[in-house]
Order: sequence, then structure tokens, then C-alpha cells
Amino acid sequence: MKNLFSRALFPAIVAAFLSAAAPVAAQTHYKPHISVGVKGGMSMAEMSFSPSVKQTWNNGSTGAVTIRYTEEKLFGLIAELGWSQRGWKEDFEDSPCSYSRSLTYLQLPLLTHIYFGSPRFKCFVNLGPEFSYMISDKISSNFDYRDPLNAEGFPTKARMTEQMSMEVANKFDYGITGGIGVEFYVSPRNSITLEGRYYFGLGNIYPSAKADTFSASRNTAIEITVGYNFRLK
Repeated sequence: MKNLFSRALFPAIVAAFLSAAAPVAAQTHYKPHISVGVKGGMSMAEMSFSPSVKQTWNNGSTGAVTIRYTEEKLFGLIAELGWSQRGWKEDFEDSPCSYSRSLTYLQLPLLTHIYFGSPRFKCFVNLGPEFSYMISDKISSNFDYRDPLNAEGFPTKARMTEQMSMEVANKFDYGITGGIGVEFYVSPRNSITLEGRYYFGLGNIYPSAKADTFSASRNTAIEITVGYNFRLK
């Protein structure tokens, strides 16, 4: 039955739909739009370590310049060039010790843009790959992180410590990013966006061979941004 539908009924339904939609499409031709913009906001980052590391969100900033091309009425493409602060913050629970590591990346997401709504207000979903390169590695600590076991009040029980002093081996990162948001048009050519986005890295910052300390050390981040777009065409 499934093969019968796919081979006979489905093509017939598609042909009938296209025949019925052709006059409507001729009357409502959609013109491509190109928009440029800027955005900025905050990032909350952690690392996906294996073996696991006790940590909390490391807060930072993010921003980008954007270009968006919409070819269909509900579909478009977005390219961005910006930065994002990632890394992690160690969770020492009740200990007075503190350690955080901020990794700043230049990032290039290439996203599919799906949107719907009215001419003044739209909801959207963005999804696609992201490529990035680390340009800064900053450590903030109130103890000697190269010799943490001798630090006063340091919680030593069942805790990984090697990650605090290891050099980042792989500055290039890649992964998948996806977000949802809303867009409000203050005029036909000017709009403001609010977006929440999640990034899951697929690359490891530390060596990950069988003999190495970590088999996984991947970036993850949540980004919340406000943006402004201007339609050129």
C-alpha cells in the first residue's frame, strides 16, 4: 500500500496541487530580500568533558554582523561573522577557591532560516553548522591552578584537575548551532530581533587519543542576543 501511494497517488496529488497553485503563484510572486544587521548579547558556556568535570556556567559576551537572504516566502539563508566567549567555570561547592577559563572565538555560522507570521511580527527558527577559531584564552583564579592540591581549602575528593593547566591543543572548532526567536518590523525595511541559540561543539580542545587525559573536551554554549536588521533590497 505504501509503495502504491508513493508511485501512483503521491505524484498525482503533487501534479494537482501545482496546477491549482499556479494561478495563485503568478499573482503573488515573492521577491527575494537581502538584509544586513548587527547583534549582541550574552553567552553562557560549559565544556562537555569526559571524564566529567564539576562546573557551572561561565558568562561572557557575544556579537556579530549578519547578512540574510530570503528567496522563498518562508525560507532563507543567514551568514554571520562575530565572536563568542566560551569556556567553563569550576564548581568548588562550599570551597573559597574559584577558577574560570574564558575562550574567545571568532565564529562563522551558516544557517537555514525558517520564518512565519505577519508583515509586522514574525517567529523564526535558525539551524546549521558553525565554524570558529580561538583568538584568546584567559584564566581567572584565586589559587595556583598549576598546583591545586596544595591550595588551602581546595576540594580534592574525586576531582579532575588536569584541565585547569592544560594548553589548548586545537584552536579550530566546529559544531551545530540552532536557535529560535522573534522579529518585529518597526518599518518595512527596519526590524529588531530577539533570539536564543544553543551551540554544541563537535571538536575537542584537548588531545583525545586513547592515552590522553580526556576523550572529550567540547564547547557548549547558550547565547541570547538582540539584533537590528536593515533590508537593502
